[in-house]
Amino acid sequence: MNKTRIQTLIIEKLQADLVIAQNALKASHEAATHAESKAENKYDTRGLEAAYLADGQRRRVHEIETALTSYRNLPVRAQLDETIKLGALVSLEQAGVSLWVFLGPDAAGLRVIDEDVNVLVISPRSPLGQALLGRCDGDEVEVLVDGRRQTYEVIAVC
Repeated sequence: MNKTRIQTLIIEKLQADLVIAQNALKASHEAATHAESKAENKYDTRGLEAAYLADGQRRRVHEIETALTSYRNLPVRAQLDETIKLGALVSLEQAGVSLWVFLGPDAAGLRVIDEDVNVLVISPRSPLGQALLGRCDGDEVEVLVDGRRQTYEVIAVC
């Protein structure tokens, strides 16, 4: 698995998400400032609701821009024979099922596919990300999810 390629795919996906978010921001801003959004009486909240939506879209654009900056500045280096750190690509196994995760600075939950392999982005703030930090090949980690313990074995760290 090529970690540089995974990081490039994450950046490309974030850039595509940014374009969508910027278009949504533009549309919501236009809706908030359009003449039809002006309140006709004290109970008319169309303009206020459109303004809230525009503010949420603005925040989403900022989050994606921050994530893009983080990934562009994340050094890509091999982590063979090292413990898991930020930027690690990790192969896990849980009950016989393989899972690849990329421990990134942001954009948790994002998925990319490389060579027909699905890679999930997790952050160090997630329970699994916290459990993986400092671990190495062969270690087992336990994570509490919805009140149930899940055990993962670290198969490889790239």
